[in-house]
Amino acid sequence: MGPTKEHPPATAKSDTGAPVLPRLGAVGTVRWIWRQLTSMRNALLLLLLLAVAAVPGSLFPQRPVNPSVVTQYLKDHPGYGPWLDKFQFFNVYSSVWFSAIYLLLFISLIGCVVPRARAHWKAMRSAPPRTPKRLSRLPEYGTLELPESSGISAGQAVQDAARLLRRRRYRVHVYDAGGERPSVAAERGLIREVGNLLFHVSLIGVLVCVAIGGLFGYRGQKILVEGDTFVNTLVGYDQFSPGANFNPTRLDPFAITLNKFDVTFDRSSAAHYGQPIDFTAAVTVTDKPGAEPVKRILKVNDPITVGGASFYLVGNGYAPVVTIKDGAGKTAFSGPVVSIPSDGAYTSLLVIKAPDARPSQLGFVGFFLPTALVNDQGISYASDPDPLNPRLNLNSYYGDLGLNAGQPRNVYTLDTKNLTPLNNRNLKAGGIVLAPGQSYTLPEGKGSISFDGIKRYVGIDIRHDPGQLGVLIFALAALAGLIASLFIGRHRAWVRTGTHPDGRTMVEYGLLARGENHRLAAEAAAIGRLLTKEWSAPATNTNPLAKDQ
Repeated sequence: MGPTKEHPPATAKSDTGAPVLPRLGAVGTVRWIWRQLTSMRNALLLLLLLAVAAVPGSLFPQRPVNPSVVTQYLKDHPGYGPWLDKFQFFNVYSSVWFSAIYLLLFISLIGCVVPRARAHWKAMRSAPPRTPKRLSRLPEYGTLELPESSGISAGQAVQDAARLLRRRRYRVHVYDAGGERPSVAAERGLIREVGNLLFHVSLIGVLVCVAIGGLFGYRGQKILVEGDTFVNTLVGYDQFSPGANFNPTRLDPFAITLNKFDVTFDRSSAAHYGQPIDFTAAVTVTDKPGAEPVKRILKVNDPITVGGASFYLVGNGYAPVVTIKDGAGKTAFSGPVVSIPSDGAYTSLLVIKAPDARPSQLGFVGFFLPTALVNDQGISYASDPDPLNPRLNLNSYYGDLGLNAGQPRNVYTLDTKNLTPLNNRNLKAGGIVLAPGQSYTLPEGKGSISFDGIKRYVGIDIRHDPGQLGVLIFALAALAGLIASLFIGRHRAWVRTGTHPDGRTMVEYGLLARGENHRLAAEAAAIGRLLTKEWSAPATNTNPLAKDQ
């Protein structure tokens, strides 16, 4: 019978005899792309590609984190810097190509998990597969025979076997209960696939939560001196890195005041003398305007949470309190100046700028020594991190500080190229050395500077990540799913009974693993022992019923 219109040939051929492949069409092409995208192999490839795509983020400065460094990088590399900027290498994690990989991985994982979850749900609701005809071909196989005097029929033996398998947490189903060859099919370890699905679903959850944190979270840094208060506004941060969809109106209106900061140094061990062993910041927190202030303790590796933002203690140092008066006797600057520690003895560098001084702007650069000593060459150095003998050593300058040009300047550096020195070691006036409570009159009637006291400061890292808790929950769920998929074995067991012509009830059982299961032999031995104990039946090497299968 030749091909008909209803039943065309399997492969069409052209006039020349060459096979003509069917055209996919638009729907077929979309279906093919979807199948390629949702294959597990391509999902793993996209995961690897995402890791590779994140590498430039650690090689090149990122504009959301430090835009000034990116600007300097472009100035230092005028050849290829603009090309890197054009391909968004300075905005890697919000770039089009990184977002595309991220989105494709997300879609691929969903496309992999949903069909598997649907198939596994059907498998859990369906009965275990029917008993194979030849159990002797299974990896684990055994037989028993019940003597005629036991009075146990083949049907009763199957019911007993089903009860014993249920006791071992198997899903069981009895086939041909009233027939000549009744059997029971059992399955255990479906939780293994549940763990596998949980792992992949949790991975999707982690990706979603990371995306939420990247879109709506923020991170900022603040230097807080004892007695100062930080209010959660954009202008309150020293440095601020918003998420891609961050909205300033979502900032919680909390405030935090640093009351006192204490550092405990080791004084009992000669080998570690002077090393810090504890940092304690006593703060007062106000959750919202009009709320009751609450006193809290902030420590290293022990952050506090205020208004959904976490505060981490990441740095500390000294802030000498100085007062600068200009040539007219007016106060040009007064307050604490943050110094940057450079060693374990807290030798700290500091810069003071007084742009309001008249007739000339004043600038100071030098270092602060908590416990100052002088060596044989007359050079001062810090010998201890506690302020036992504090000294302020400064050089002074006057001229244009460059703060009126509209360009951002680093508050911790002083460009002296366009400034005239007033004090340093090479001038007749020498350098400025001040103890607490002392003052110094600047040369040429430029004013004066006084060292009024010492305060401490802390560096605080403030992070708000709305997806952080979700990442933790999904990561723990992924770990639980991975453990379940690795350590829980999935296998099936069958028990079949029959009656021999001489009246004996014959029993045979077999087990088959789904995937790798090194405990299958031990499980078969355990089932054999249960059946033997239940019926007090001896095991046999051969089954007379096998020849009839």
